[in-house]
Amino acid sequence: MRRLLARLLGGRDPVLSQASMRDSGALAALHAHSFHRGWSEEEFERLLADRGVLAHRAMIGRRLCGFIISHMVEAEAEILSVAVSQRHRGSGIGRLLLALHLGRLTALGIKVVFLEVDEANEPARRLYRRAGFHEVGRRSGYYAGPRGATSALVLRRDLV
Repeated sequence: MRRLLARLLGGRDPVLSQASMRDSGALAALHAHSFHRGWSEEEFERLLADRGVLAHRAMIGRRLCGFIISHMVEAEAEILSVAVSQRHRGSGIGRLLLALHLGRLTALGIKVVFLEVDEANEPARRLYRRAGFHEVGRRSGYYAGPRGATSALVLRRDLV
């Protein structure tokens, strides 16, 4: 698997690590390229300064190619955002980030994880389904997009 991933990524394995305040600008730039409304560098700075926030990043060389960020309260967490650069989508980076992140959340005592995903985002829905998430709710017309509003699916995964 590592060889396949390395071949897809131009011969270099992604390095996964915890994100820090120094990553705020890069996280904001990737988020802006990945979503209809990107979060600002200041929003990422506020999130990363919060002790209840956990964030991981994937780097290839000195370039950010993906991240995942969640907020924790007591024994629950909500994944706030996951993004992979367009060039690296479909290469397995999202799956690697999600696995690392869920493992760390488990180690921190989190028992349940929630997230929202656009019903029209089939690759993300497939990623979460394969990771054991299941639908527990729906927010109709939640996401505005160029082709009209789509619903947010509320997903849940128990970690224990």
